[in-house]
Amino acid sequence: MGNYVQGNSYYNEHTVLYLNGQVVRAADAKIDLYSQSLHYGYAAFEGIRSYRTASGETRIFKAVEHYDRLRRSAELLHMPYTFQTDELIEATYEVLKQNNLQDAYIRPLVFAPANMTFNPNSASNICIQAWEMQPFLGDKLLRVMSSSYQRPNPKGFHIEAKASGHYVNSLLASQEAKAKGFDEALLLDMNGFVAEGPGANIFYEKDGQLYTPAIGNILPGITRATVLEICAAEGIAVTEKRISTSELKQADAAFFCGTAAEVIGFKSLDETIFPLQWKESLSHRIQQTYKAWVTENIKEPIS
Repeated sequence: MGNYVQGNSYYNEHTVLYLNGQVVRAADAKIDLYSQSLHYGYAAFEGIRSYRTASGETRIFKAVEHYDRLRRSAELLHMPYTFQTDELIEATYEVLKQNNLQDAYIRPLVFAPANMTFNPNSASNICIQAWEMQPFLGDKLLRVMSSSYQRPNPKGFHIEAKASGHYVNSLLASQEAKAKGFDEALLLDMNGFVAEGPGANIFYEKDGQLYTPAIGNILPGITRATVLEICAAEGIAVTEKRISTSELKQADAAFFCGTAAEVIGFKSLDETIFPLQWKESLSHRIQQTYKAWVTENIKEPIS
């Protein structure tokens, strides 16, 4: 990280993080400027949230699932991964404790050592950072734009891996939308079907049922899986399928979901305003149920 920069909103002179088995001051932590991760985007990461529960305790939501996915992402990228999930979870709670955080966003990152070639590495580094974060996309209904950028071809990448380099695509799409006055972007896949937002999956509601893009051209998110669990528990029908933009614009309501975004509804897509009042929708019910689940005094809501 280099020297602490005054005014940085992610860390200060007191912040600590976990780096390769040790808790260290964030301002003192270093990365190698000759790393494949910095130069080529060759890294794997997770986005995790912790919450203050109703009893006042701190709980990391679906910690095992997130760290298991981190391992899977690293393996798909052929990055050495020798870290144990239970040890990383313990370290994450320690980072939260030492930073006096409860409602927090957590970012584990597996990154490469110095290596300016394309040859494989014999080891990887890992760090775990945490900071306070408001809802990633705010708390108001979103004005969403159909992006001119597509999701990457799954034959060109392991699209189910949460790889750092993949997110250049997300940054481009999101920045394009915001430059044009929208809140966020919606990306299509290479065949012209709805894929996902930058860092969030999408569901839409029509006639009391939910629909979401099938796996294959999306990152199947852990929050997406949680929404599917909520629907199963609440008796809400969900269909996973290919979805066209025109079909989506005929929906009653729609929402993005992701660890950072949580569950956040659409006001509109391009020129189309979704007609169902948000608070009258099943989508709003799912949003409220999700908020309740993440703050329940139980280890996991449903497994």
